[in-house]
Amino acid sequence: MNTVKANIKNPKVWVLVIGVTVAVGMVAAAETRRRKAKFKEDFGAFVQRFLILPFPQPPAPAAKQTLAGLTFAINDIFELEDYVTGFGNPDWARTHEAAEKTAVTVTALLKNGAVCVGQTVMGELGFGVSGENMHYGTPINPEMPAHVPGGSSSGSAVAVAAGLVDFALGTDTIGCIRIPAAFCGLLSFRPSHGAVSTIGVLPNSQSLDTVGWLARDPSILLRVGHTVLKLNTVEPRRARHLIFADDLFQLSKVPKQKAEGVISKAFENLSGYQPQQHINFGQHISLNVPSLKGFRDQSTKLQNGISNLKALCSAMVSLQRYLRFFALLLLFFLSGLEKLKPFSLMRQMLTIHVIDNKMDDIAAYLLNLDLLNDMLSKWFGATIVSRAFKHLKRHEFKTNHEDWVKSVEPKLASDVSDNVLTAINTTHENIKALYDIRKELRACMQILLKVPDLGQLRFSCSQKIHGKLGFVDNGILVIPTIADPPSKLNSKKRDTVESHNRALILSSIASMSGCCQVTIPLGKNDGCPISVSFITFHGGDKFLLDTVLDMYSSLKEQINFVSNPAPLQDANENFDTSEILKEKGNAAYKGKQWNKAVNYYSEAIKLNGKKATYYSNRAEAYLQLGCFQKAEEDCNRAISLDKKNVKAYLRRGTARESLLFYKDAAQDFKHALVLEPQNKVARHAEKRLRKLTS
Repeated sequence: MNTVKANIKNPKVWVLVIGVTVAVGMVAAAETRRRKAKFKEDFGAFVQRFLILPFPQPPAPAAKQTLAGLTFAINDIFELEDYVTGFGNPDWARTHEAAEKTAVTVTALLKNGAVCVGQTVMGELGFGVSGENMHYGTPINPEMPAHVPGGSSSGSAVAVAAGLVDFALGTDTIGCIRIPAAFCGLLSFRPSHGAVSTIGVLPNSQSLDTVGWLARDPSILLRVGHTVLKLNTVEPRRARHLIFADDLFQLSKVPKQKAEGVISKAFENLSGYQPQQHINFGQHISLNVPSLKGFRDQSTKLQNGISNLKALCSAMVSLQRYLRFFALLLLFFLSGLEKLKPFSLMRQMLTIHVIDNKMDDIAAYLLNLDLLNDMLSKWFGATIVSRAFKHLKRHEFKTNHEDWVKSVEPKLASDVSDNVLTAINTTHENIKALYDIRKELRACMQILLKVPDLGQLRFSCSQKIHGKLGFVDNGILVIPTIADPPSKLNSKKRDTVESHNRALILSSIASMSGCCQVTIPLGKNDGCPISVSFITFHGGDKFLLDTVLDMYSSLKEQINFVSNPAPLQDANENFDTSEILKEKGNAAYKGKQWNKAVNYYSEAIKLNGKKATYYSNRAEAYLQLGCFQKAEEDCNRAISLDKKNVKAYLRRGTARESLLFYKDAAQDFKHALVLEPQNKVARHAEKRLRKLTS
C-alpha cells in the first residue's frame, strides 16, 4: 500500500497514466472517424462487405449467363456458406454457427453470373417498417437523408438507391421490401407466395414470407425475376385491365394527378389495355371474405360505438326539445372514437350543425343509420384484413423463435422488444380462422382480377347468343404502396399507431392473399418519393413483370411532364406545334411504328383537341395495333367535330366490323358512300357486310 501511495506521488507515473489515456482516446477517436467515413462511403447499408464470384460461364453452346456483369447484395437473413447470418441482431449472430450451405435463391443468382458483394443491414428479427437498427446503425436514405429508409430490408434498398449495387435481395413479410422501395424511390417485386424458394432463409412467418428484390431499372427487375422464378421466356401477350382501389387512395395524401393521374395518362398511349375500372376495395373484401366476421366481433370498441350511437340517436328523436343537449353529449361520445375515421367525419359534421344550431339537420343525418353502416363496411373491410395479418405473423413468429427469445433474452430496441414480447405472450384460440381468411382472400382476389373476355362478350351481345362467357386473368389492382411519408431520423415523435396501421392495411393485401405485387416510383411530391403498386393474381408474376417493362418508358414521360410542366403557349404556337406533331405521327405511321404514331397524335390532341384529323389518324394507328375499341372512340370524336370526315366513317366501320358489330359497321360504310359515292373501299365493305348480315 505504501508503494502504491509513493507511486501516486511520483510525477513520472502521472505522465505515463496521462500518456496512456490520451493514446487510448486518440485510438478510439480514430476508430470512430474511420467508422463514420466508412458509414458515409457506403451509406451504412452493409453489415459486412465481401466478394463472392459467380459460377464459371458454361462452355458453348450453352446460353450466356443472364445476369453476367451485375452486382447484388443480400439481406442479413440469407444463409451463405461459412458466414454467420445475423438476422439484424448481434445476439442472434453470437448464438448461431456459420451456415453450411448457401440459400437456394442466392445460388441461382451466382449460377447466372451475378456477383455478391455483401450482407446488408435489416430491421432486428425482421420487425418494424422504419428500417432503423440500433446495433449496426440506420442506413442513410439517399433520397431523403434526414428520414428513415423504410424496413425491414433497409440496407438492401439503400445499397440499390445509392448505386452501390445493381439489385439487392430482401424478404417481404409485412411490406419489408415494398415500404423501403417506396421510401427510397425504387422498383421492387414481391412474388407470389411460394413462387421463389425460401430454403436457406431465416423464417419469420412462413405463411407470409417471400423472397423479394429491388432495382433501379425495370429490365434488371425482369432479368432477376426470370432467374429466381424460372420463368418461360415466351408467353402469349394478353390485354391488361387496370382496377383502381379508390378507397385505398383516400389513405394517401399525394395529389391525385401525381399518382392515379400519372398512371391513367401513361396507359392511355399504350396498346393492349382495356378501359380502367374504379372500385371500393374494402367493400369488395367485406362481401367476399366471410371468415372476417370473426375478427369484426373482436372490434368491441367499434361494435359498442355503433350500438351506443344508435341508442343516443333514439333518445334524440324522442326528446326533440333537448336535442341540442343530446347533440353535445353525442359529440362528447364521438370524441372518444375520433381515431376511427368514419366517427371522426361524423364528429366534424355534427360540430358544424351544432354551431349553426341546425337541429333538424342533425336528426336527419343520424337517423340514416344505413348510411353509417355502409360507410363502416366500406372503411373497415381492408382494416380487418390487416388485423388478421398481424395475428398470423405473431403466431408464426412465436412458433419459430419463442425458445430462442426466452433462453437468450436478446438486447432489442424498445419498439422491437414490444413487438417480440407481444408475439411471444399472445395466445391464439382460433388459428384456423387466420388460415381461412388467407385462403378466402386469395379466392376473392382471383374473382376481382378475372374479367370477361372482351371479344367473346362483344360477340355475345351482337349476335344475341347467351351462355357462359369466357374469363381471362388480366386484371391489375392499383393501390398506393404507402400512405404516409417517411418519418425523420432520431425523431422523438415516433410513427403514430394510425400511420403504422395504414401501412399494414396496404401491405396486408398481397401478404395475406399471396398475390404478387410490384412497387413503382412516380417521382416526388414536396421532396418525398411517391410510389404506387400493381397487384395481380397468384401465379401472374411474369404477366406483372412484363407489364412494368411495357409501360415504364411511357410512365417516365408522364412523370417528367407532371414534374416539369411545359410553359404556356399562345394559340398560334399550339397550332403550329400540333401540326408538326401530326406530321411526325404520319411519318411514324408510314414507317409502321404504330405506338410511336399514337404517341405523336396524342401529343397533338393535347395541344389542339378540336382537329378531327388528329383523332381520325390516331384511330388508324389503333386499328393497326388491334385496339378496336380505342379506334372506335377516336372516330366517334372525329365525327362529332366533322360530320363529313369520310375517313373517320371508314375507320369506325372497320373497328366495328372487327368487334363483330356488323350492322353498325355497314351503316358507317353506307354513310361514307353518301359522302363519296365513288369510294371503292366503302362499296366493297358495304356489300361484304350485307351478305354477312343477311
